[in-house]
Amino acid sequence: MIVVLGAGGLLLHPKLSGATQWRATITPLASIIGSGFLVIGPILHNSFSMMSPLVMTALCIGAYLFGAAIRYNIATIDQSLYVRSRLELGLENVASWALVFAYVISVAYYLNLFGEFGLSLTDLNDKFHARLLTTGVFLVILGVGWIYGFTALERMEQVTVGIKLAIIAGLLFGLGWYFVGKVGEGGLVVEAPVLTGWAAVTLVFGLVVTVQGFETSRYLGDTYDAATRIRSMKLAQWLSSAIYITYIVLLTFSFERGQIALDETAIIALMAFVAPILSVLLVAAALSAQFSAAVADAVGSGGLIGELTRYRLQPRGAYLILVAAGLVLTWTLGVFGIISYASRAFAAYYGLQSAIAAVSARRQGQLPQAAVFCLLAVLGAAITVFGVSVE
Repeated sequence: MIVVLGAGGLLLHPKLSGATQWRATITPLASIIGSGFLVIGPILHNSFSMMSPLVMTALCIGAYLFGAAIRYNIATIDQSLYVRSRLELGLENVASWALVFAYVISVAYYLNLFGEFGLSLTDLNDKFHARLLTTGVFLVILGVGWIYGFTALERMEQVTVGIKLAIIAGLLFGLGWYFVGKVGEGGLVVEAPVLTGWAAVTLVFGLVVTVQGFETSRYLGDTYDAATRIRSMKLAQWLSSAIYITYIVLLTFSFERGQIALDETAIIALMAFVAPILSVLLVAAALSAQFSAAVADAVGSGGLIGELTRYRLQPRGAYLILVAAGLVLTWTLGVFGIISYASRAFAAYYGLQSAIAAVSARRQGQLPQAAVFCLLAVLGAAITVFGVSVE
C-alpha cells in the first residue's frame, strides 16, 4: 500500500498532471494499458511459458514500428508545403473508417472486462450481471461526453490513469518481492512453451490489441500540435513497454502453467498467491484501466468521426453511435473472441497507415523508409488475415 500511495501521490501531483506533455501522453497511455496487464499475462504464460517475455517484447517492438509509420504521417501532414496525393487521401479515408470499426470493438472489449472484474469478488459474478454493469458504464460515458465533451472526458481519464498506474506500481512491487523469494528458494519456474510454429505466430497476431492505443495521438490535432503528439506517442509506448515486459518476466518465472484456469479474470487468482490485498487492488486497477482505456478510445473515435464527416457529425453524435454499437456487442459476443476481432481490425488500420507512409516517403525520395513501411504494410495485412483467438 505504501508503494501504491507514494506512486499515486506522484502521478496526481499538479506539476505532473498539469504539464501539457503529460496530459497529451495520458490518452495514448490510457488506451495502451487497458486490457493488456489484465489478460496478456495469463494468456502468454498458458501458451508460451518461458518464451513469454520474448513474445511480449516482440509485440511491443511491432507496435512501436507501426507507431513509427503513424508518427511519420503526423509529421508529413504537418508540413505546410506537402500536398497529399489522391492515393494517400484515399488510403487515409479507408484506414480511418477501419479505425472507427476497431474503436467500436475495443471500447466494447474494455467495458466488458470492466463488467467482469467489477463483479468478480461479489455474489453477482455472472455474465448477465457483468453485462448489466457494462451497460451502465457505457451510459455514463455517453452522458458525460454528450453534455460536457472532450475536456470532461479527458479529466476523468487523467484521474483514472493516475490511480491505475499507482496500483500497477504496487502490483509490480508485490510480484517483484514474490519473484525474489522464488529466487532465494531456488524455485523459479521454467517450462517449455505449449505453442510453437505457425500456431504460435497466429495467436500472437491475435493479441495485437493488447498493445494497441498509441494511434489515438494521431487524432488529437485540435488540442495538441504535431510535435507534442509525436513525443506523447513515443513516451506512451516506452512507458507501456517497460511496464508490460517487467510484468511478464516476473509473472512467467513465478507461477506454474495451469496453476489457475484461463479466463477473463485469471490474474486475480494468481495475485492471491502473492498477497491477498493485491487481488483487491487489482480489481480497482482493472476498473480504472478499462474505464480510462474506453474513454481514451471514445475520445479518439469522436475526433475521428468528426474529421471523416468534416464535422457534419459532431463528437457528441459519434459517442451516441459508439455506445449503441457497443451495447449490441456487449450482449452478443464473448471477451476472448473480441480480442482477436479487435486485433485484426487494428492491424488492418496499421497496415493501411504504413502503406500511406510508404507512398509519402517514396514521393519525398526517402526510399529506405519507404521500404520499411512497405514491409509493415504487408505485416499488417498478414495479421488481419491470419490472427486467431486464444479460444
